[in-house]
Amino acid sequence: MVRKSNLRYTDEMRSYIWDRYKAGDSVWSIARSFDRSSSSIHGYLSRTGGIRPPVRKKPNRCLSLGEREEISRGLVAGLSIRTIASDLGRAPSTISREIKRNGGPDNYRATRADQNTWDRALRPKPCKLVLNRRLRRRVEVKLKRKWSPQQIAGWLKHEYPGDDWNQVSHETIYRSLFIQARGALKKELQQYLRSKRHIRRSRTSTLKDDGLGGIPGAVSIRERPAEIEDRAVPGHWEGDLIEGSNKTCVATLVERHSRYVMLAKIDKKDASTVIDALIKQSRKLPTELYRSLTWDRGTEITGHKRFTLETDIKVYICDPKSPWQRGSNENTNRLLREYLPKYTDLSVYSQAKLDWIARELNERPRKTLDYETPAARFNACVAATS
Repeated sequence: MVRKSNLRYTDEMRSYIWDRYKAGDSVWSIARSFDRSSSSIHGYLSRTGGIRPPVRKKPNRCLSLGEREEISRGLVAGLSIRTIASDLGRAPSTISREIKRNGGPDNYRATRADQNTWDRALRPKPCKLVLNRRLRRRVEVKLKRKWSPQQIAGWLKHEYPGDDWNQVSHETIYRSLFIQARGALKKELQQYLRSKRHIRRSRTSTLKDDGLGGIPGAVSIRERPAEIEDRAVPGHWEGDLIEGSNKTCVATLVERHSRYVMLAKIDKKDASTVIDALIKQSRKLPTELYRSLTWDRGTEITGHKRFTLETDIKVYICDPKSPWQRGSNENTNRLLREYLPKYTDLSVYSQAKLDWIARELNERPRKTLDYETPAARFNACVAATS
């Protein structure tokens, strides 16, 4: 494909690029609309870390380009500064300073003077993370613990209520990471973000097909009581298997009310082994805090009747290809992939190591819990049942 050379993006083109990028379009599709390479668009977006720069506006009190052209014509015609100022309705001192700061009467050019004004106006507001070293240090520590910027911002708001000096928005953290010119956070901290991206990117979602599958005696999620749906009552869990290489896997369980996480080591993926592990895990909790389990429609759950018989815990099965029906578990599995990467042997993780990973997640504040930690919320439930 022949590419256009020396294409300069106009304001309209820049606006179009940002509109499409914010809508979730790929860099490649945006580049194709301009008949350019994707690296051209990516280079433009990466200058500001994938964050749309604010529209720059000139105050009405400032001289316009048209007024500067009148000044230039007046100087060429030999008019005095007072005459030029009178014609423009401006103070003579304004015209005098304008001419002096842009080369004097002999070298004044309207276009160059207007551009100089825009350049001199670039005075970025100092970032709070630059001014407040203690706050910056707190943010760095939490990022290294793999907290998201939103979790950090919510935790600071919870820890220092009413103290704006010790709070920072998640957007400020993202901007400090992606726009290195701010000089607040080091670029190396980007590696601790879950997305692993180097520029800001809009999230997109895809719709999943719905339907029913065939597990003997399965109780559909559609028959789940309303008290489970609204998450008002603790004790209802969602579960699934995270798989690795060599057919290794780990069972993940998430409590819907508190988002509390438990992990169970699985030696094999067959139904008998999985059910035995789930039964063992269920006996670690009071019966009041383990009332139901919603599971993905995998063959490992075909022994659900034995699980219910031995634990008195009801099992509800999701529809095929509908992971959104166990949203808490799916979101948690995505977080767990930081610790249990795809295509790796998961059998090397001991139960003690899995418990440590679960504790890491349970001690992170969650936005959906108003930045309370799952551990604190779940412990409150345990205390209420005692």
